[in-house]
Amino acid sequence: MSVSVLGVRHHGPGSARSLRDELERLKPDIVLIEGPPEADGLVELAKDPGLEPPVALLAHVPGEPSKAAFWPFAVFSPEWQAIRHAVEAGIPVRFCDLPAAHSLAAEREEPAGPGEEGAQDGAPGDAGRDAEPQERRPEDGPGPDSGMPAVRTDPIGTLARAAGYDDPERWWEDVVEHRGDTPFQVIAEAMAAVREGHVADAYEARREAFMRRTIRRAVKDGFERIAVVCGAWHVPALAGPSREGAAWGAGLPTVKADDALLRGLPKVKAEMTWVPWTYGRLAAWSGYGAGVTSPGWYHHLFASADRPVERWLTAAAGVLREEDLPVSSAHVIEAVRLTQSLAVLRGRPLAGLAEVTEAARAVLCEGDDLPVELIQRRMVVGERLGHVPDATPMVPLQRHLREEQRRLKLKPEALDREHDLDLRKPLDLERSRLLHRLRLLGVEWGTPQESRSKGTFRESWTLAWRPEFDIELIEASAWGTTVPAAAGARVRDLADGGRPPGPARGAAGPGPGGAPAGVSLAGLTGLVERCLLADLPDALPYVLDVLSARAALDSDVTHLMAALPAMVRAQRYGDVRGTPATGLATIVDALLTRVCVGLGGAVTGLDDDAARDLLRHIDGVHAAVALLDGASGTEAPQARWLATLRGASGRSDLHGLIEGRLTRILLDAGDLDADQVGPRMSRAMSAGHPPARAAAWIEGFLSGGGLLLVHDARLLALIDGWLTGLAPETFVDVLPLLRRTFGTFAAPERRSIGSRVRSLTTGAVPGGEDVAELDEERAAAAVRTVLMILGKTEAE
Repeated sequence: MSVSVLGVRHHGPGSARSLRDELERLKPDIVLIEGPPEADGLVELAKDPGLEPPVALLAHVPGEPSKAAFWPFAVFSPEWQAIRHAVEAGIPVRFCDLPAAHSLAAEREEPAGPGEEGAQDGAPGDAGRDAEPQERRPEDGPGPDSGMPAVRTDPIGTLARAAGYDDPERWWEDVVEHRGDTPFQVIAEAMAAVREGHVADAYEARREAFMRRTIRRAVKDGFERIAVVCGAWHVPALAGPSREGAAWGAGLPTVKADDALLRGLPKVKAEMTWVPWTYGRLAAWSGYGAGVTSPGWYHHLFASADRPVERWLTAAAGVLREEDLPVSSAHVIEAVRLTQSLAVLRGRPLAGLAEVTEAARAVLCEGDDLPVELIQRRMVVGERLGHVPDATPMVPLQRHLREEQRRLKLKPEALDREHDLDLRKPLDLERSRLLHRLRLLGVEWGTPQESRSKGTFRESWTLAWRPEFDIELIEASAWGTTVPAAAGARVRDLADGGRPPGPARGAAGPGPGGAPAGVSLAGLTGLVERCLLADLPDALPYVLDVLSARAALDSDVTHLMAALPAMVRAQRYGDVRGTPATGLATIVDALLTRVCVGLGGAVTGLDDDAARDLLRHIDGVHAAVALLDGASGTEAPQARWLATLRGASGRSDLHGLIEGRLTRILLDAGDLDADQVGPRMSRAMSAGHPPARAAAWIEGFLSGGGLLLVHDARLLALIDGWLTGLAPETFVDVLPLLRRTFGTFAAPERRSIGSRVRSLTTGAVPGGEDVAELDEERAAAAVRTVLMILGKTEAE
């Protein structure tokens, strides 16, 4: 009986290649791999060609999706190569690390901030340590009382310093990755020297005790040639002191001691499955603490053992050419020569990523860092997305989503991909509904973008699949087994005051009359709109009932005004998507009526902040009312709304911001003409009002654009006269207010206004006393052209 403990670096291409060769030489009859034993039943799926790395083992606690962990594998991971060797050779594979049922039972009481993760294998300077399971929130480090170590010895850093290297990553590449013949016995001796005097903490000691227990069980089961694949750091704790002729186990802790360590561990019920992973998630910058900062480069080293530098630079040239950057074959040849020269100067056995990147920057990119960043994103990190076969255990919601993705031809991809949907096409409409339903479930696979088209029948989305979406789907599976059913149940829960998907928010209980106290009217109307977008007709009546109950009890007119726009959009555009929206018109009419009744009292007695907030609501309602059509036999909504604004604008106690804005709205709607607006502006800027109020009136009047001043010389002259008549100290007081107002105008508008103001001083403004006589002969040609565009004749 022989036990071979092979220490590797997780996600190390050199280790993976050497391990594969070593297993071919040893021909073991069982392979034990560092990982959760619950995954033993999933190893057979590695035979399925549909299981394509990068993938990860996902462990989660049913009913508590926040308790979850990932164990990622890339094609260049030694553990993955060990699995592939075992399934191809037809020998059993067992995982030997501490079960997920125990590791997930430990509460993470006090998460650390970003960048405070525990040291994990594969990080620069920590290549010999093992990779802990990646928690669902990678930015949260282990809590201080969780039993998980936060800071540990850096074995590779220690060995690198002893060899005279200041960069542990470079030392590991030179000694192991670039050699292609990892000396496992030498690594074991080096780790034994580094661990001399080391006392393992409780979590590490339990893990190593369980690994030894698994090895003993394999021996007891009669296996003669046992290969153990683990992080190099654990080799001394599993192999024991190297003595000639000594049987395995000599010098290691006894069975009794290991059993004592493992007795009474907390335990939960954990389920395990395979999920797709990405190279972006393997990179340190993306949050995963394994420290594989260049997974694309490592994949290349593993897949291209022959002439890797030449092949890499050729591929980099191809990436640059795709972006229409001029890169020739001569560039590639010169970059290869420079790479080799840098490696010789630095005494490296093979050029590493640093040398290749410097050569690419100097030769291929001609010193420009932007193309280098493109190579970094596309090749050094890469965004390869793995795939799992249909036979993989999944919750029903995950399986239904996979079926929908196939049916709608929406392939999950790691790279951001733009999709423009035409809602008049059945396929695009179904895609839109699926993405909206997933967003309701908290699965942000698609992010809506501002459409480049003005038509309401178009939507633009950016799609990018992330591994954590599988956790979100598992969590959402509590609402239903299909995407529509789960989304409908989730909407009803949100209407009742449930916590919205995304960052944690306090859940609210029901308020008076059964309406949820913690859900605003605007939130409920937004939920109605999302129901229509997601095509959830079964959930919509429930949300409308809750909305009606809440609106009947809410006396705050600003709440009603905030709720109205979403309801109007839902009523106006629901038919574009073919979604029934029965009952919306009645609720919209009731909300508008209550807004019109309550607005008169809401516009008085306001301070600056309250006036600005109300102004935002007035603009929102005004834009929404413009979309409404009046029902037969009733007064048009626009007429009711303008009558309300007309009545409110005549009050003497209005805030200047509100009065100015109401005047502008009535002017734009044709309810007032320029002759009526002029006296109002004159009164607002008279000496009887403080300059600050006059400035607020101007801000309200001009909000939304300054083209009015470009085309109306009289109003511009009124503002100019008021401004030039201010005392110097008063001018200083109102200047910030005026700069804020005019600063919102587009640059062409500001230039035009400035030109008109200069004309005021020369008396050349159209409409003034010194206006030049109109040349009717020259104007006639322009008039004829305009009439032709309008389809009219001069007689008309």
